[in-house]
Amino acid sequence: MTIIDIFSGFLGAGKTTLIKKLLQEAYAGQKLMLIENEFGEIGIDGGFLQDAGINITEMNSGCICCSLVGDFGKALKEAIDTYAPDRIIIEPSGVGKLSDVIAAVEKVDGVQLGYTVAVVDAGKVKIYTKNFGEFYNNQVQTASTIILSRTDGISQEKLNLAVDILREMNDHATIVTTPWPQLSGLQLLTAMEGGASVAAELRKLEEEAHHHEDGHCCGHHDHEHHHHEDDNCCGHHDHEHHHHEDGHCCDHHDHDHHHHEDGHCCGHHDHDHHHHEDGHCCGHHDHDHHHHHHADEVFTSWGVETAKKFAVADIEKALDALDSGEYGLVLRAKGIVPCVDGGWIHFDYVPEEHNVRMGGADVTGKLCVIGAELSQQAVAALFGV
Repeated sequence: MTIIDIFSGFLGAGKTTLIKKLLQEAYAGQKLMLIENEFGEIGIDGGFLQDAGINITEMNSGCICCSLVGDFGKALKEAIDTYAPDRIIIEPSGVGKLSDVIAAVEKVDGVQLGYTVAVVDAGKVKIYTKNFGEFYNNQVQTASTIILSRTDGISQEKLNLAVDILREMNDHATIVTTPWPQLSGLQLLTAMEGGASVAAELRKLEEEAHHHEDGHCCGHHDHEHHHHEDDNCCGHHDHEHHHHEDGHCCDHHDHDHHHHEDGHCCGHHDHDHHHHEDGHCCGHHDHDHHHHHHADEVFTSWGVETAKKFAVADIEKALDALDSGEYGLVLRAKGIVPCVDGGWIHFDYVPEEHNVRMGGADVTGKLCVIGAELSQQAVAALFGV
């Protein structure tokens, strides 16, 4: 099955530059074919990419979306039969509709639609949205990933406005805001696969917070506690508690409680309770109980993607504030955000313990918080996003 990736983008957005970076850094080991469609009679990008060892077919004489019926499907089949590529990269004309290209690809037998990307000049979002409506907006609205170009040449205010406009038109795409030189091709590939989004980060944090499989735990303990065997524990505990066998426990407990066998427990408990057999428990409980709750009833996830730059001191202050209880019971927080002084701030938080350090760039800034009875609005205000 040949995979087809589509890289759309308005005229001059930087599609060819992005594709070249990916060819050099991310698509190694794959047999690739690039199909370009120049608007006009002469294709100029073919030679630019030829040195990458890519088979290039240029379809000139008009926009790809104007000549898709018949010709495009035939050309695609011929390309596959002739070269048998693992992956085909299509770079439509800058004035083409991405939705039309996707529809044409989906009509071709024996192919699988891969990445659908819109490359967007960050400095021209507002004016292009206003002046080139249908063609420009269609690319943004249809893409699964929006990759901003030239983000290092505009003000923070203008970048924030661009992201707001794009997000209003497309609320599901991953938006890459980091300047390309700071990113590897593999990071961009991860973004296009959906693995670099806040949603993906939140899923990871939720897995860590739940701890239903490996029982690892991290958190705050106010009084004596005992662990047996693997000693895993995380959460906020106000009084003595005991864990048996694998000792799994995470979250806030107000009174003595005991776990037997695998002893899994996570949630907020106001009174004594006992778990037997598999011992799973998660949720807010006011009295003795012997029932289960789905994790979604217990944990609240908050996350945001942002191009905002932060000061290290402000991140430290915000993480300290998460311990106050004002924002709910915060079990885990994680972030990678651009720093006002250059570079990128990485942080991890568990109750009464956090680590802030400088690290590598990500495709855009991300802040993620997991907790019980979490005040999402207050957390957003705390970080100023």
